Amino acid sequence: MARIAGVNIPDNKHIEYSLPYIKGVGLPLARKILKQANVKLGTKVSDLTSDDLERIREVIGKNYKVEGDLKMEISSNIKRLQEIGSFRGTRHSRNLPVRGQRTKTNARTKRGKRVTVGSGRKKSAEKT
Repeated sequence: MARIAGVNIPDNKHIEYSLPYIKGVGLPLARKILKQANVKLGTKVSDLTSDDLERIREVIGKNYKVEGDLKMEISSNIKRLQEIGSFRGTRHSRNLPVRGQRTKTNARTKRGKRVTVGSGRKKSAEKT
């Protein structure tokens, strides 16, 4: 397996489909990186030379934030929003949808598993 930006990318796939295994690199950016590194699209990772891999690493390292650096930047942006007390920051801290989605129904992914409040039945002691 080839290792780029601290991520093992699969050998049996074409390089443009293997690069998106790196956080921060999607398919369009992968194709752009390969064009800058002068690597032919459709080449399998196992067929790449060490020189090709080094050029890809160099392009990613110089021009793009990926993996750890990207995660740190995103978390610092969220932390900044929370510190200044913006609406988006408070939504992040309360673990609710940030971009205006409704929460009366849906938003289960963000809010978590449904929690039932109350038993739904009165105790027999209250009847007497």
